[in-house]
Amino acid sequence: MKLAFITGIGLLFIVALVASCQSDEQVEFNRYYSGGSVLYLAHCQNCHGEKGEGLQALIPPLTDSVFMKQNRPSLACYIKNGLKGKLSIVGREFEGEMPAAADLSPIEIAKVLTYVTNSFGNKQGLIDLQQVQADLKNCR
Repeated sequence: MKLAFITGIGLLFIVALVASCQSDEQVEFNRYYSGGSVLYLAHCQNCHGEKGEGLQALIPPLTDSVFMKQNRPSLACYIKNGLKGKLSIVGREFEGEMPAAADLSPIEIAKVLTYVTNSFGNKQGLIDLQQVQADLKNCR
């Protein structure tokens, strides 16, 4: 019993030590990512799905890493202003309208984008507030 207690305390200490050794960048990424998951659930999941799978031929999936990477500077604009017209994603054509999420602030957009671009098979790293603000200035 005493050995199990000491082992448990030792493991707890190791876990705490490892958790405290995260870099500032990792802590910031985790903050954006976790906040983005909550925002995705509230604002995006209803259409794009729990796993970013989209909805048949109506709503495109968020699983196309190539599309996400190629259009990364435009993603903030798509969220803020909506999107209308044809899209080709994963070799399929989508035509419709994504409503604007004008009520989301730039920091909220950054968090959602960090979540989406690092979920559903995507791995693009942190999209921070400064990047989103710069991208929003270039919206067409």
